[in-house]
Amino acid sequence: MRNVFLQALLAVQLCASCAFAQPEKPSKGEYQVAGIGFYNLENLFDTLDNPVTNDADFLPNGKLLWNTEKYLLKQANMAKVIRELGTELTPDGVALLGVAEVENQKVLEDLVSQAALRDRNYQVVLIEGPDERGINCGLLYQPKYFQVDGARSVSVDLTDPRTGEQDFTRDILLVSGRFDGEPMHVMVCHWPSRRGGESASAWARAAAADRCKALADSLRQTDPAARIVVMGDLNDDPNNKSLTKHLYATGDLNAVRDDGFFNTMYEHFRNGNGTLAYRDSWNLFDQICISKSWMQVQTGGWTYFKSVVFRKPWMIQADGTYKGYPFRTYSGDTFINGYSDHLPVYMVVVKRK
Repeated sequence: MRNVFLQALLAVQLCASCAFAQPEKPSKGEYQVAGIGFYNLENLFDTLDNPVTNDADFLPNGKLLWNTEKYLLKQANMAKVIRELGTELTPDGVALLGVAEVENQKVLEDLVSQAALRDRNYQVVLIEGPDERGINCGLLYQPKYFQVDGARSVSVDLTDPRTGEQDFTRDILLVSGRFDGEPMHVMVCHWPSRRGGESASAWARAAAADRCKALADSLRQTDPAARIVVMGDLNDDPNNKSLTKHLYATGDLNAVRDDGFFNTMYEHFRNGNGTLAYRDSWNLFDQICISKSWMQVQTGGWTYFKSVVFRKPWMIQADGTYKGYPFRTYSGDTFINGYSDHLPVYMVVVKRK
């Protein structure tokens, strides 16, 4: 049998993300395999009133009649999806999972306590930020893979260059630790939306990208070899300027700058795949960008293998207004007991034992 590890590396060099063909499984006796993913959970709110945020719709007497029964169904549905991420290569599923659109730490604690996830022993990191809707980014991690050294919430200055007015968006969740003993930093992001139009709001996503880039530059000064991941719902596609001109993220392995990133999702986008649909058109807003250190095979350690947009038939709506779209929780104001309006993504990394 040909060496699976060399096959993987050759495939990475030739096709960037090896996204659409099922790979041969790396030998369990010779290699470790792990998954790192992101999932926008679409409004994972509890049923309690938070007086400092605008969560009125997600209350039992609110517009959506959000109650305990619906909350528990939503939790079980989210857990069902997360349970399956990455299991084609490792029974542990994803070792780390960044998440967006969650209200607080308690809803994530309820999530990892679901029957489908309990045996994974996921731990939770979340720091509440200033978003007006009360949604935040969080990180789930398995301690057998990742040990947290520290976490902080990093704000994004959104001062409109045209009006001088200040706005607020989700903070960047920066979690630093050791991935199987190797230094690693994860930024979980939910960049500003396209409200008001893609072009009119582009400056806000550029500001968020600049903040991520500045954080990465600072981390690299301390440890140039540290593995850095920028993941999240970026509200832009891989070819938009926030990614290419501000974060310096590219889908070309030969063009990755020392101070830039490889966008593991670019090949999916180039092939017409997406993670969410709007007006019958697909976008790929959910992305995982990695520092060059993940690609430097000669240094050993964990190495990027491939990326996946996770999509199963039961995650796609079969009829109604959103037929063919990701099967979401609500259709308008009607609860339809789906999953999320986004599809999750993950990357697979490998390491010689």
